[in-house]
Amino acid sequence: MKPRFNFINARLAEIKRSNLYRNLFDNKVSGPYIFIKGKKLVNLSSNDYLGLGRTKITSMQVQSSSRLVAGNDALFKKLESKLARHKYQEAALTFPTGYMANLGIVSILPQKNDLILSDELNHASIIDSCRLSRAKKAIYKHNNMQDLEKKLRKDRRRKFIVTEGIFSMNGDFSKLKEISELCKKYNAFLILDDAHGDFVAGTDGQGSAEYLGVSKKIDVYISSLSKGLGAFGGYVASKKEIIELAINTSRPFIYTSALPNFLVQVSLDKISSNREQKRIKLWKNISMMRKGLESIGYKVGSQSQIIPVIIGDEKKAIEFGQYLSSNGIFAQPIRYPTVELGAARIRISVTSWLTGDTITRSLDVFEKAGKKFKIT
Repeated sequence: MKPRFNFINARLAEIKRSNLYRNLFDNKVSGPYIFIKGKKLVNLSSNDYLGLGRTKITSMQVQSSSRLVAGNDALFKKLESKLARHKYQEAALTFPTGYMANLGIVSILPQKNDLILSDELNHASIIDSCRLSRAKKAIYKHNNMQDLEKKLRKDRRRKFIVTEGIFSMNGDFSKLKEISELCKKYNAFLILDDAHGDFVAGTDGQGSAEYLGVSKKIDVYISSLSKGLGAFGGYVASKKEIIELAINTSRPFIYTSALPNFLVQVSLDKISSNREQKRIKLWKNISMMRKGLESIGYKVGSQSQIIPVIIGDEKKAIEFGQYLSSNGIFAQPIRYPTVELGAARIRISVTSWLTGDTITRSLDVFEKAGKKFKIT
């Protein structure tokens, strides 16, 4: 590499020295298993929570342009109507990804001199969305209502609280009931990213807010079609005027190609499928995995399908993950910048794909790993 690019090599070398280097690897997923270099592993790193990910793609022409330029395929209206009803909202708007849905709505609602209050453990897409906004920003301590209320007292024209429903790295639920009460007290708007709760928690998978009894107190829902639903894309559901504003001002919606219509059809098919049986099985698997981990000495703070095993040291987390892999279990070590330095972990993602046998086998390996690495 030419000397003028030496700074890139230096940055990569520092990433490697810090045990933070990542690389892509080829794989093939089949049900509860993942195949890497021909080796069959139990897959504990999938976000296909309900096991709806198998899809037959039909032959449909892609418009390859913005919906405002090339027109609106009728499938979009059908899907967005279903998503709005799913979240008890008046309207919905799809985006190519959940990340873009966050960028597309959080960046346009709060205005200059408004105040955005964001949980410190919010996803990177929320963080980036807040940065794009011209509003003032305040980060409150994770699920800490005292700190949130302290910051809410600041004298701003309008206030917007944004939080995840189920936090993607901790697996805990947001304190939505308490947050909604603070929103009422301080006349704040509540924006909920329910990517990991949608189609998983609550009656008929209506999400974390429904599960916690506050579904009608959410002003704006942001979610994913790529996780619990096993399709692809993201969406926003809210009042009609907010969706109208997004259509007219949201750069991630206006200046990008529409979600391909065959993927819209996939979402429609999945919404109409028998999701409830798979959801019930998922929660049985979650209970089995959580209780099993606790019985072998792990501290489990999560009540959801996302169960973090906290390791701490980055190098140790890599070695822990390698041990799991060598014993037939695929669960990725999560390190900085996804989590804080010194807070590395193995992120277990429970799905309905898993059987009792695969969970038992996984627990046997985790028991041995816990003792080997002195975690339990």
